[in-house]
Amino acid sequence: MTAKKSVVIRPATNFGGSMSLPGDKSISHRYAMLGAIADGLTKLENFSTGADCASTLECLKTLGVKWERIGDAVAIYGHGGKLKKPAGVLDCGNSGSTIRMLSGILAGQNFTSELTGDDSLLRRPMARVIKPLEMMGAKISSTKDGRPPLKITGGRLKAIDYKLPVASAQVKTSLLFAGLYAKGTTRLAEPIQTRDHGEHALEAFGAHLERRMKEVSIAGDQKLKAIDATVPGDFSSAAFFLCAAALFPDSQLTISGLLLNPTRTRLLDFLIGLGARITPTDLREQHGELVGMVQIHGGDLKGARVVGEDTAALIDEIPVLAAIAPYTDEGIEIRDARELRVKESDRIASVTTNLRKMGAKVEELEDGLRIPGRQKLHGAPLDSFGDHRIAMAFAVAALRAGGETEIRGADAAVISYPEFFNALEGLVQR
Repeated sequence: MTAKKSVVIRPATNFGGSMSLPGDKSISHRYAMLGAIADGLTKLENFSTGADCASTLECLKTLGVKWERIGDAVAIYGHGGKLKKPAGVLDCGNSGSTIRMLSGILAGQNFTSELTGDDSLLRRPMARVIKPLEMMGAKISSTKDGRPPLKITGGRLKAIDYKLPVASAQVKTSLLFAGLYAKGTTRLAEPIQTRDHGEHALEAFGAHLERRMKEVSIAGDQKLKAIDATVPGDFSSAAFFLCAAALFPDSQLTISGLLLNPTRTRLLDFLIGLGARITPTDLREQHGELVGMVQIHGGDLKGARVVGEDTAALIDEIPVLAAIAPYTDEGIEIRDARELRVKESDRIASVTTNLRKMGAKVEELEDGLRIPGRQKLHGAPLDSFGDHRIAMAFAVAALRAGGETEIRGADAAVISYPEFFNALEGLVQR
């Protein structure tokens, strides 16, 4: 089965096997961008196969960076900090990571560049990155409500002390990247600790940072050196397979070479709390990132509440957790997740619509969802709403539904994991 406009998922009797995953999307973005401004040749094995990371590479090419694919690796020939003025507009596609994080690097370049993207990206808020970059000295124009396209005129920046009003690893990384081009030391504080891939990546490329709890600082005028690295398996993609395995009490799934950064793996604790049995093994460190093997056995799932810091830690996984919530004993309530309304789709509304089409009772809240447990779902025609995580989440929900489920717009999965439907089908038992 391949990702296409419409995919039919049939119910399963069990789920399991062994697998590995393409490189983590968050790390692939950051390594590619830093490789572009480092001295020397950076070679990245197991680079993400998703369209979002391809958008980053294409933007780098437009900025004069030479790169090539060698098997599943990407070789990037670094420019040592200075990029070339682009001949055209930088197309970020569907990738919020690309437009936000690359903005930090472009803010330090002595030219004007314009970034745009697809219809979904043009609806996403950018004020959270525009304001601090302007405080550092960049000139940025956008639509009236702070959305793309962005026109950035960069140059010599000044360091700032800045408290992020919204927890965002993308914004934090963007400002750390800009800090490399700033005079002085840029200091950032987060309301809630977010994933720290930007910090690890910068350190891997030779930058020095100071870190303490929810604060991080970086001095300007640091030179980066190229690296050879293997990108760990994408944990956000693994989430769909972990949740699928959790649904079947007799399942056994092993995922090797998986990213296990503690800022990303709250899902493992959450699934254990629900009733799944999970064992991480073969733990090792790669360029500051924890990597290992995970084995999961399904179980009778209880219920849970996702609020506060848990919501921030699970923000990418919430769609698939909501999709399996009806199959738990006590249901799942999700709060403090208003951020989901400004993702590739309004994910709160998208989840609500699809669950109701499958016959589930769902209470849609302004900042989340309340989904009762012990429900029986039936197959139905569903919509991905052009959102990769919605397409993949409901492929998982369909495995326990009665009858066939058609997912329209399933090709949205190419954004993060083009091989998703093939991989899922390879682990299904009927």
